[in-house]
Amino acid sequence: MNRRNLILLASAAATATVFSSSAAWAQDAGQPIRLIVPYAPGGPIDVTARALAERVRDSLGTVIIDNKGGAGGNIGADAIAKAAPDGLTIGIAATATHAVNPWLYARMPYDAGKDFAGITQMVRVPNVLVMNAAKAEQLKIHSVADLIAYAKANPAKLNYGSGGNGSAGHLAGEMFKQRAGIYALHIPYRGANPAQLALLAGEVDFNIDNLAAAAPNIRAGKLKALAVTSLDASASLPGVPPLAATSATFKGFSIDTWWGLVAPAATPKPIIDKLNKAFVAALNAPETKTRFAALLAEPVATTPQQFDGFMASERAKYQQVVKASGAKVD
Repeated sequence: MNRRNLILLASAAATATVFSSSAAWAQDAGQPIRLIVPYAPGGPIDVTARALAERVRDSLGTVIIDNKGGAGGNIGADAIAKAAPDGLTIGIAATATHAVNPWLYARMPYDAGKDFAGITQMVRVPNVLVMNAAKAEQLKIHSVADLIAYAKANPAKLNYGSGGNGSAGHLAGEMFKQRAGIYALHIPYRGANPAQLALLAGEVDFNIDNLAAAAPNIRAGKLKALAVTSLDASASLPGVPPLAATSATFKGFSIDTWWGLVAPAATPKPIIDKLNKAFVAALNAPETKTRFAALLAEPVATTPQQFDGFMASERAKYQQVVKASGAKVD
């Protein structure tokens, strides 16, 4: 190697060291960290992000929540991807932004597999297969097996609602239909809340809804829970089985709502490790678990590598699910 190449290599190494050191200094000196939430304020993702921002104040300093909603989360996720990789801008990666949207949208402003570095997963929330309780009683449907039997005996009579084409409820419903070998007409609504109101009004027969959203009406007796769509049962719904355990047909069936923390892809590893240590400690704090439990959300602390691997596996799963559903957003 000639002298010129050695000088170039030394210069590059020095620049990387200065860049990493300056970012670490910026955090230690009290510069605030911006945490981009790609959804509107007030929802579960926003609430949990704000809770963690409070918990890491002692270790990381001030963390400012920046809500950038729109385009199914793509606007906020793109802002994370294109931020300076200095540890001072991080954000939320969710099921939609990092597993579903890459296959749902014809054009994406970011590459979900290449433009981000995982910090840690934050949360897992099961989804739940629910029926209008009065209709379930009327049709004598008390279990998943009953629902499937009714659908096969009454072809084309069932329908189900969701928060829109390509939503988690839509994709879970299509996956359920495919595994069960039944037909049910999909009726998309403009959001999860209108879809649940339609179910409560008897306009649709069943939904696969987020447990946090459905739980109050399940507890009030207005909705009947037939199964959760996580691999394991939920402590919040004792006696309600995982769909995967109801029959061999649904072996391995798993569709959860999840989200976690990511940084721009080029963020240096020492900064990622520092962020991971602070946020994992916050996730494992008893106060966090109590606060998240109120949202029926389970804290999930991982290494950066585990979260990157998890997101990759979720993208592969949803590639097949989106394709089977036929859902597309131009």
